[in-house]
Amino acid sequence: MELEGVIGTLAGICTTGAALPQIVKAWSTKQVNDVSPYMFLVLIVGVSLWTVYGILLKDVPIIITNGISTCLNGIMLVLIVKYRSKST
Repeated sequence: MELEGVIGTLAGICTTGAALPQIVKAWSTKQVNDVSPYMFLVLIVGVSLWTVYGILLKDVPIIITNGISTCLNGIMLVLIVKYRSKST
């Protein structure tokens, strides 16, 4: 793998993994009142577009990392909706 590919893959792994601590915290505490659903909605749109971009370029690291990121951020948005409705 070329240096650009390694850097791109590492960047994708970092940005994809960034959602995990928030998901774990929301799941375990069931507290999401301070988490913005709009930020996650915009993020989902952004990483979805990156996924489409990767598909157009046939760039597997972009497709995989942003596809997973779309799913993880979607999970977080579901947790926000689920736990906000219970706490109000």
